[in-house]
Amino acid sequence: MNILMVSNTYLPHIGGVALSVSRFSEAYRQRGHRVLVLAPTFEGMEEEESDVVRIPAIQNFNGSDFSVRLPIPTSIYSRLSDFQPDIVHSHHPFLLGDSALRIASGHNVPLVFTHHTMYEQYTHYAPGDSPEMKEFVIELGTGYANLANHVIAPSADVGIELQRRGVTTPISVIPTGVVLDDFSSGDGIAFRRRFNISEDAFVVGHVGRLAPEKNLRFLSDAVASFLSSHPNAVFVVIGEGPSRESITEKFAKRGCSDRLFLPGRLTGRSLADGYAAMNVFAFASFTETQGMVLAEAMAAGVPVVAVDAPGVNDVVCDGKNGVLLPAQDRGSFVRGL
Repeated sequence: MNILMVSNTYLPHIGGVALSVSRFSEAYRQRGHRVLVLAPTFEGMEEEESDVVRIPAIQNFNGSDFSVRLPIPTSIYSRLSDFQPDIVHSHHPFLLGDSALRIASGHNVPLVFTHHTMYEQYTHYAPGDSPEMKEFVIELGTGYANLANHVIAPSADVGIELQRRGVTTPISVIPTGVVLDDFSSGDGIAFRRRFNISEDAFVVGHVGRLAPEKNLRFLSDAVASFLSSHPNAVFVVIGEGPSRESITEKFAKRGCSDRLFLPGRLTGRSLADGYAAMNVFAFASFTETQGMVLAEAMAAGVPVVAVDAPGVNDVVCDGKNGVLLPAQDRGSFVRGL
């Protein structure tokens, strides 16, 4: 089968959607399907990419790390015609999501839509953010889902919420999987040596895109408080994004800059080593639809301390593979660590 994946974000962009598209594309190929990914250009992408068609885009839109696509050149439509998709899998309801809808209609093939994100929680990236804007994107996502032939929800919570909002298209709950072997054999000692972290240090770790919607201000404040009462503890934050500077400033003000480690974006073996170096994984986002980094941490054998929120409590079972705590309760979070 020829599967066309259409997404507003793709590698090397850091985020759950880009990773999901990459993992599912690879899984489809391993099962003998042909996969073509249609996505915008991003800084740092490879010059030569097989089975990826890039759309010209405005990069770092409105101070974010997102790319916003420009009009699609006609030559790309010729490439899609040559590919002859049997199905179109859309990962967003807007921008290239519109293109996915037109391509599916033009080729008379089914459209599948994965509702990765609760978009109303990200409208601060758009000019003119307002309650009306939030309502608009909710209606946009719901309407788009009802134009698809099938909808994929990454967690049960998302599926229930979509039905509550009026989605009548059939919904399947399919989380993005984790390849256990990719995370179960990391070398934590090597990672600590690489970044000059003591072997007896208690490492609080975090992995993800460093952005405001990840509730990193709260997380940084809570971890800094934990560090103040645990002299042997350090904080390792793996990832990149617009909130990196604010995290650095927070720890500088608290007088513990020397116990904050920001190795940047890591992938592959380096990322597995980073997880293996952690004693606990800290996570405070309440905008997740599945929180793939939670599953990655668990695959590495690292317990999780997280806020109790949709998309998180689908993965973390309180008292079994981690601790769930009330959102925005810093004292509880510190005690959980």
